Amino acid sequence: MSEEQEITEKTKSRGIYLLPNLLTATGLFAGFYSVVAALKGYFDLSAYAVFIAMIMDTLDGRVARLTNTQTPFGKEFDSLSDIVSFGVAPALVVYSWSLTNLGKVGWLGAFLFAACGALRLARFNTQVKSVSKHHFQGLPIPAAAAVLASFVWLLHDYINQSLWFEILVLIITATLALLMVSNVRFHSFKQINLREKVPFIAILIIILAFICIALNPPAMLFIVFVLYAASGPILTLLALQKKRRLRKMARRRRGE
Repeated sequence: MSEEQEITEKTKSRGIYLLPNLLTATGLFAGFYSVVAALKGYFDLSAYAVFIAMIMDTLDGRVARLTNTQTPFGKEFDSLSDIVSFGVAPALVVYSWSLTNLGKVGWLGAFLFAACGALRLARFNTQVKSVSKHHFQGLPIPAAAAVLASFVWLLHDYINQSLWFEILVLIITATLALLMVSNVRFHSFKQINLREKVPFIAILIIILAFICIALNPPAMLFIVFVLYAASGPILTLLALQKKRRLRKMARRRRGE
């Protein structure tokens, strides 16, 4: 390789790809705006911003893979953006909306969510090559953020909150935080190939899903993401019961 070619390769390595990183930056902006809107009392706008960040987070990775523009810089930038948009932003939004009156317990609960989100991302980045592509270990941080954001969006007009309601919000926040750092497995949906053919009924189901979400976006999104968050523990319990049954059957066979 000539000296000019070496200089060209070094120049390319110093640059970054615009499109995927622009999408990541847009998601980061949405996460930051979510915090600003919550501090001003616009909790519905703060929830919108979290979901916009989720869309950008989905697009940047797919665009990078489709255009073959994946880089270590983009991966690190995406992770840092995620901790702001899905860790710090939802925690501060739910704190400003409901947990403020709980004092130290309230902000510690919000911090627990942000800290567990950071731990979840760190564990995912270090285990990405060793874990199954069909499942996530722990609740993904965007899904946890979506539960909080849709909950705030659904009840953002509920200003006169009682102590019991604030405790309920704290329990939900802490539960989501612990699910993120748990060993519970959640379906990843990564095996879905958009290029493959699907039955006609699948398109109809997707259209009906969009209609349901359009009728009442916050309620439907809350239901969808709560069901996803609950699917992990439910499937884990079912798997444990299945293992126990198999062990009992094996013991009976040995006894016979």
